[in-house]
Amino acid sequence: MNDTMLNLKGFSFTHLRHLMAAMGPGVLVAAAAIGASHLVASTRAGAEFGWQLAWLVVLVNLLKYPFFAAGARYTAATGESLLEGYLRQGKGYLWLFSLLNLVAAIASTAGVSMLSAAMLTQFVPLGIDILSFIVLCASLLLLLLGRYSLLDRMTKVVMALLTLGTLTAAAMMLGVESVLDKDFVSPSPWQWAYLGFLIAMMGWMPAPIEVSAWNSLWLLEKQRINQQQAALSAAQARLDFDIGYWLTALLALVFLSLGAGVMHGSGASFADSGAQFAGQLISLYASVLGEWSRMLIALVALLCIFSTTVTVLDGYSRTLDAGWRLLLERRPSGKRLAGIMLVMSLLALLLILFFKGALLSLLELVMIQAFMTTCIFAWLNLRLMSSKTLPTEARYGRGMQLWGWLGLSYLFGFALLFIYWYFYIK
Repeated sequence: MNDTMLNLKGFSFTHLRHLMAAMGPGVLVAAAAIGASHLVASTRAGAEFGWQLAWLVVLVNLLKYPFFAAGARYTAATGESLLEGYLRQGKGYLWLFSLLNLVAAIASTAGVSMLSAAMLTQFVPLGIDILSFIVLCASLLLLLLGRYSLLDRMTKVVMALLTLGTLTAAAMMLGVESVLDKDFVSPSPWQWAYLGFLIAMMGWMPAPIEVSAWNSLWLLEKQRINQQQAALSAAQARLDFDIGYWLTALLALVFLSLGAGVMHGSGASFADSGAQFAGQLISLYASVLGEWSRMLIALVALLCIFSTTVTVLDGYSRTLDAGWRLLLERRPSGKRLAGIMLVMSLLALLLILFFKGALLSLLELVMIQAFMTTCIFAWLNLRLMSSKTLPTEARYGRGMQLWGWLGLSYLFGFALLFIYWYFYIK
């Protein structure tokens, strides 16, 4: 039976194969997102405040969408990376992005590497600093030997396993008896004392906005490797991104539901220590799925966070390399990209050693930094997608521009509130 016989109202298995082949950059965006923001921030939000922050999780994902979507839309329309778009606006815009991106690269790589090491403590009885070094070395090795093709294939498998496991746990939780005492009163998150946590949660929800630039570069790399996708349509690129983005938004709520359903009101709270936090997170799943699932969930969580680490290292390195190349008018160089990965890993390791295993403290710092720089990255993307340098049909219309300005107002408003709290109230 050939493909033409399997059509159903214009859809065929040929179309499905083409769609699966085109997918990749959007799934990598999801892999970068489903790390600390979901496993840590969303779960912790549910554990401490129940469902009170669910609407905030939905809102921040909605308001950030125009800024994240810029990467796929710009590249599909122009065949250029988002960084080339910044350069067309003026060299100063690319310098601004590159400098902020450098700070974010070191901090974010350190955060996800320590989280990977924390998960690895469930299997290897070594210190978290040593395990962080092992995680970074393994990530470098995978990227230098396998490059984008291996990253693409590995991420699709891990994302499928994590999504299945998390949705299964959430479904089974519906039959678990609530741990809430009838007299228990949930603490309100709308207090000054919790503002730092709220900003941190929103900083990486669903991911740092500079991921839009990674998505742009991954899209170009996929087209370069697979020449069949050289003519990837704007609609396909947008669909690939949208699937990855809204999947992360859905899973953020699912992780919040796990924390709310199993830990909220139990008197338990997440430890700052990386190893202890990993054990608590695995126990959260095991309490729902059953003790038999403990090691399986530990393995899936480890693979998930490790794939996030590899993705983050690759994404930041590519954007730093592309920025350097465009600003200084250099030619593409595999050696330079490898060198950037190595230096970034060493600097991230130094930051990990400074925090001495205090995982949640490091992650909170990284997420707050991400939120503060998000305002600038979001403005750059909205400015670019509204620019006259783009073809009229590729620019954001009035609806998307209004959506973007609402998002910017929200981000800058919370940033100013945080600055006031930090310097005058804390």
